[in-house]
Amino acid sequence: MATCLWLRSCGAPRLRSAPPGRRLRPRASRPAPAAGPAACPERSSLLRKWYDLMIQNKDDLAKIITAESGKPLKEAQGEVLYSALFLEWFSEEARRIYGDIIYTPAKDKRALVLKQPLGVAAVITPWNFPSAMITRKVGAALAAGCTVVVKPAEDTPFSALALAELANQAGIPPGIYNVIPCSRKNAREVGEVLCTDPLVSKISFTGSTATGKVLLHHAANSVKRVSMELGGLAPFIVFDSANVDQAVAGALASKFRNSGQTCVCSNRFLVQRGIHDAFVKKFAEEMKKNLHVGNGFEEGTTQGPLINEKAVEKVEKHVSDAVSKGATVVTGGKRHQLGKNFFEPTLLSNVTQEMLCSHEETFGPLAPVIKFNTEEEAIAIANAADVGLAGYFYSQDPAQIWRVAEQLEVGMVGVNEGLISSVECPFGGVKQSGLGREGSKYGIDEYLELKYVCYGGL
Repeated sequence: MATCLWLRSCGAPRLRSAPPGRRLRPRASRPAPAAGPAACPERSSLLRKWYDLMIQNKDDLAKIITAESGKPLKEAQGEVLYSALFLEWFSEEARRIYGDIIYTPAKDKRALVLKQPLGVAAVITPWNFPSAMITRKVGAALAAGCTVVVKPAEDTPFSALALAELANQAGIPPGIYNVIPCSRKNAREVGEVLCTDPLVSKISFTGSTATGKVLLHHAANSVKRVSMELGGLAPFIVFDSANVDQAVAGALASKFRNSGQTCVCSNRFLVQRGIHDAFVKKFAEEMKKNLHVGNGFEEGTTQGPLINEKAVEKVEKHVSDAVSKGATVVTGGKRHQLGKNFFEPTLLSNVTQEMLCSHEETFGPLAPVIKFNTEEEAIAIANAADVGLAGYFYSQDPAQIWRVAEQLEVGMVGVNEGLISSVECPFGGVKQSGLGREGSKYGIDEYLELKYVCYGGL
């Protein structure tokens, strides 16, 4: 019964996982449009059951994340809760997919606007949030009535498969939530198949800007709907009027979550001259006191390993480049004594815009500080990037807060706050940081089509 309700509402055939390189062929070139309204209490109930099962199994799910990615267990537990909340949120949004009635000048006509599911959605997710990046997309897609095919990151497939097991236990019909794990060797081929197969109506991707551009190219031939949450280069601005203690606390939270491996991590710290020295000193002290590198399963660890050696090499490259061009290592600066993929939380001062860490996303535990003089200068530096996902700034001046918040060219702004992600709020960027929004009441629209119906002869 649940299968029929789901497929009747989305008009999409159930899917089976296919081996890499083999296309999933529909009987027609594109799934038929929905037969009825998108809102569905049955889907709402199933998503809620899935949420309940995630909460019941939260400890095991967190252990999987830590084992796969090295993320400290406490952070992994936080991710599981954050991940589950998307299912709860979209279970409620599934009941609130409303259309419109538009009154026209013609007395014998009525205009209706219907919202209908897009069809099959291909979801490609990253390794840094192997659970939350799935539920943020899949929760919205399933709530809208779409079926999904998830290609998880090659480094973290087990989180996606664990979610699939819980989806099955929740009663979500077979063929609705599909997972295609793959190796690094064939990941590119699988991504191309998902983007070009005529069965797929929607691509949702989180990852690097470079990979996003490749996927956009593949999706262009069939003009698929796309959502892209791509790279960032988040500025963290501290003005002279800021509360230094608050700014440092925000900097720690924003920069070193998941060892600096998030797309909204602060990448450039712009600190005004009058407060610069006090901020750098306090920041270094708090880093030494609060950041503890170690095994993610060990109590007290706040900084786990980076995802692989290539990631460590990039951090090393950025530190070496900055130092060679005049930057000063305040603390850290090298691989941690634990070896392998561990790197010391690092703070650099005397950083300039010519250094790699100022215009490339590091994706690691490196905090470079750039000194500036005026508000206009800070905004110019912040907006010089060709990406614009998140930005942060600290100020106690109300007029300045309004000016800067409006002028920063990013999709999300944290004002006197270093942690901004929430299921209730829209997540996404501008410029080359992406297309569309995830989470919030807006997230479900990414998986819906608007259909205008002109009803005449009344």
